[in-house]
Amino acid sequence: MELILKYFPDLTETQIQQFKLLENLYQDWNLKINVVSRKDIDELYLRHVLHSLGIAKVMPFASGSKIMDVGTGGGFPGIPLAIMFPECSFHLVDSIAKKLKVVNEVVEGLELTNVKTTHTRVEEINDTYDFIVSRAVAAMPTFVHWVKGKVAKKQQNELKNGILYLKGGDLSEELKTYTKATIYDLTSFYQEDFFETKKVVHLPIKYKV
Repeated sequence: MELILKYFPDLTETQIQQFKLLENLYQDWNLKINVVSRKDIDELYLRHVLHSLGIAKVMPFASGSKIMDVGTGGGFPGIPLAIMFPECSFHLVDSIAKKLKVVNEVVEGLELTNVKTTHTRVEEINDTYDFIVSRAVAAMPTFVHWVKGKVAKKQQNELKNGILYLKGGDLSEELKTYTKATIYDLTSFYQEDFFETKKVVHLPIKYKV
C-alpha cells in the first residue's frame, strides 16, 4: 500500500480504503478461484495494482469518460483504474466466466458503483468507448481487429480516443505499421526494477461510421 501512496499521494480516504481492501479480497478469492499466480499475489500492489495504474500516469481520464477493459482476467487494469477514477465508467469484459466471478466479488466488496462486467468475447460488444485498455492479451494487430468500431467519436481527453495497452519488451516489430502509436516507458514514472521493460502504448483510433 505504501507503494501506491508513494506514486499517488493525493488519494481520498475512500480510495485509500479501497486500495487497502484489495489485498484481502484477492487473497480470499484466489484460494477459491486462481486468477492471480501464487507468486504474484504476494506482490499484488507492485505487479498488478501499480502496473495497472501506469495507464493513470499516462492518461488521467476526464470525468465522464467511458473505458472498456478487454480480457480483464482478475480485474486488471480495470479495477485499480475504476478506484482511481470514480467519475468514469468502466466495462470489464472477459470470455472466461470464473475470472469474472472473482471480479464481480471484488467489485462488490469494494462497493464500486462505476464498474459493469460482461462475460463475452469483445467482438460481441456493441458500444463505443473513449478508451479501450488491456494488459497484453494479444499482439497489437489482433487487438486492433477485435476492437474495430468500438472507439467513440467525441473527444473529451488530452490524448486522442483509442487504445491504451500495457505491454513489455521490444515492441518495434509489433508496432512498425502503427506510425501514430506513442510508447511511454513506465520507468519514467516508477523506480522499481519490475518496470524496467514495461510500457504503455497509446494508439489513437479514428471513429469509423
